[in-house]
Amino acid sequence: MSQNWLGLDDKIVIVTGGASGIGKHIVEGLCREGATVACFDLSVEDGVDEATGARTYKVDITDAESVETAVARVCADLGEPTTLVNNAGVNLPRLLVDARGEAPQYELDAKAFDFMFAVNVKGAFLMAQAVARRLVRAGSGTIINVTSESGSEGSKGQSAYSASKAALNGFTLSWSKELGPLGVRVVGVGPGILEPTGLRSPAYNEALAYTRNTTVDNLSPDYAKTIPLGRPGKLDEVADLVCYLTSDRSSYITGTTVTISGGKSRG
Repeated sequence: MSQNWLGLDDKIVIVTGGASGIGKHIVEGLCREGATVACFDLSVEDGVDEATGARTYKVDITDAESVETAVARVCADLGEPTTLVNNAGVNLPRLLVDARGEAPQYELDAKAFDFMFAVNVKGAFLMAQAVARRLVRAGSGTIINVTSESGSEGSKGQSAYSASKAALNGFTLSWSKELGPLGVRVVGVGPGILEPTGLRSPAYNEALAYTRNTTVDNLSPDYAKTIPLGRPGKLDEVADLVCYLTSDRSSYITGTTVTISGGKSRG
């Protein structure tokens, strides 16, 4: 098989949240396949990532002006984008009601809710709108929304996060109907349980453990018992799926969220 089967050499891809976790692996995978990549993240400075060759832009995706300015800079620096990967996301484990009354800081409040929805939903909307205007003019392109299995199944202690990912599923369905006749595809990627991303802090684990009425040590069950393939997914496997959906090989896929969960389901 040709090493260039995906044919990404002519793709100019913006990846949000591309400096760490899943996003970092997506950037690396796209660069390996020959795509030109712009990494949007608050934790980077403007420049070039020497390891991958990706251009880096310090962007607050929750701010419309910051988004429009950064997308315009990509057009000037690299050319018109062909693909947007809406990957940036945040999660604060919170209960709707702290029935035990032992840790009120882990009860969902407006500040935590607004933070998650600002990044996960508003940020995705602002990025999609800024890029879609250009894709529509070109008559082609792809928007990939990185959502989560929890967006369709829910998750104990993560209701706001799950709801924000469900919103991305809704965006994917609706935008595909709006943009499909204009030549633009919109696809979701819904990872299930994955290998560690390196982003979980002790504070995050403590919050998640409390919301699930367990201990930090017991947060990770035996996945061989819950996942048909017997293991968590690999970050590079998510990146590989994104690379495929970026390519013209996936030209008839739109309006759906592709679950990548090793077969895990409620059944």
